[in-house]
Amino acid sequence: MTTTTSRAATVNLAVATLGFTVNFWAWALLGPLAPGVKERLGLSFAAQSLLVAVPVVVGSLGRIPVGALTDRFGARIMFPLLSLATTVPVLILTVVEGYGALIATGFFLGLGGTTFAIGVPLISGWFPPERKGFALGVFGIGTGGTAIANFTTVRLADTYGRNTPFLLVAGILAGYAVLAFLLLRDPPGRTPPAGSAVARTLDVCRLTVTWQLSFLYAVGFGGFVAFSVYLPAYLGTAYGLTAGDAALRTAGFVVLAVAARPTGGWLSDRYHPVPVLVWCFSGTAVFAVLQAFQPPLMPLSTVAFLGMAALLGAAGGAVFALVGKVAPADKIGSVTGVVGAAGGLGGFVPPLIMGWVYGTEGSYSIGLMLLSDVALAAAVYTAVRMRGPVAPTAAVSSVRS
Repeated sequence: MTTTTSRAATVNLAVATLGFTVNFWAWALLGPLAPGVKERLGLSFAAQSLLVAVPVVVGSLGRIPVGALTDRFGARIMFPLLSLATTVPVLILTVVEGYGALIATGFFLGLGGTTFAIGVPLISGWFPPERKGFALGVFGIGTGGTAIANFTTVRLADTYGRNTPFLLVAGILAGYAVLAFLLLRDPPGRTPPAGSAVARTLDVCRLTVTWQLSFLYAVGFGGFVAFSVYLPAYLGTAYGLTAGDAALRTAGFVVLAVAARPTGGWLSDRYHPVPVLVWCFSGTAVFAVLQAFQPPLMPLSTVAFLGMAALLGAAGGAVFALVGKVAPADKIGSVTGVVGAAGGLGGFVPPLIMGWVYGTEGSYSIGLMLLSDVALAAAVYTAVRMRGPVAPTAAVSSVRS
């Protein structure tokens, strides 16, 4: 890779990461506000869980068509377009009040979560195989937009007025759309694939490795998403924290998970994604069991949540280090869309389960034990079934067959 290309790659990585961060900030706006909405509207725990889960599922499923469209039209068009589209539901949040209106707005707010499927093919095309894992891990720092939402949303609303966080985010999204159009460039040699987006999506769905990666990402990234949107409600209910305190602690969880993501990618480049994933999932299972007993917030519960944050973040980086190595170059957007959708859906289900379990049993322990079981299953599956598909020759064979 030439010096000029390296400089261009760095610029594209920086701009894409900024865009991912801003769109994820918008995507996560409802999470910190959910406890206050619950109190104001007299919602049940299940209704509160649904409110924060709707943007997650839309942002997840939307990655499938957005990934296919990115293969077709390129990130330079898709990133500004999706960023502008996300400003609409953000602005609508300044005027909606009722629960039904908030659910509908959250549906369209999910557009922000789809930008993940734009950035991965862009970055994969700009970086060589030996650097893709780390580069994709750096791009994954954009998930820290959820931390920004948790740090700022409640404080801005309390200090400067209810609509301040929405107006601020909408303005930043619009400004980023202009910046992205001016600075982003599609990778050199990119050739738009033939055929419709539907046909390409169906094609990648026939690859065994697509579903294997989808399962692993559903556990790793799904666990991160679930905690990032539901942890404020959990901490408020289980430990009696205020909305502001719970949001700040959730932001700490997200920051650590985001910081660990490039580490997972770097370790995968240096060693191998399989052992990285096995250790991450195994450790997550242990910490989930510890938290299931609801130990004191300081220090045991804090250690458990921060441990899960680091391990889930690293797992997300390791999975996409693997995607960058095994996905066909002309289908990486489509593969990313399916795998990214699985990851987001992995974050949609746990909040609903946690809300339902608490409403039924009055305890979160069952939900956390289920997380432990799933994480342990993912560790065993990775160790037993993923050795073959991730070997270089087998990977190329599996994605071209």
